[in-house]
Amino acid sequence: MEAPIGFSTGSLAASDFRAALALLAGGSTTAVELSALRWSELAPLLEAIPALDLSRFAHVSVHAPSAFAERDEAAAASALREVALGRGWPVILHPDAVHRWERWDGFGPLLCIENMDRRKSAGRTAEELRTVFGRLPEATLCFDVAHARQLDPSMAGARDILREFGGRLAQVHVSELDGASAHVRLTRAAVRACREIAELIPRRVPVVIESPVLPEQIGSEVALALEALGRVPALSA
Repeated sequence: MEAPIGFSTGSLAASDFRAALALLAGGSTTAVELSALRWSELAPLLEAIPALDLSRFAHVSVHAPSAFAERDEAAAASALREVALGRGWPVILHPDAVHRWERWDGFGPLLCIENMDRRKSAGRTAEELRTVFGRLPEATLCFDVAHARQLDPSMAGARDILREFGGRLAQVHVSELDGASAHVRLTRAAVRACREIAELIPRRVPVVIESPVLPEQIGSEVALALEALGRVPALSA
């Protein structure tokens, strides 16, 4: 059985998660990541969750803000822990956002650490992730293919992460990055690079696409992501 695949709400409609969910309604996607990348987006999302109909999705995760003030960290962690434990949803966390590691205890494997891009100061490589998982030993991994490829286009760094932490893998992010480290649609080069490490990503692991696409491009981007992960035959370049 293939793993669920879908989109981050942030990639489809920025901060408007309701609009993103409407775009996915009636489609074939089976995973969704509810994105609150900005601190101001977290409270509205958490308040709305009880009323959201997410029954069509086999996999739901929540992306924590990519940055928050230290004074807000305990409240953010507490609220997200309640959602994670209450609903069984993974919470995706950027390790460089953490001020005090102990505030993120108690999630168990539902705290999912994302590997970072070159702009960040932590969690970019297998060595840096080793330190993070030393602080959060029960946490799992959200592997971002584009971040790993940006740091090392040879994909050797990606292989190092997956070989060392593949047993923690709980979700995969798929997209491409532009020169400003912004997520963009998958290119043929990105698809080929991802296929080089696809055998290290178990087919059971849910996939979340972070490519910003128009509604009419959703299906074609899913097809590219499946190809990138070796879950459909490769097309000619």
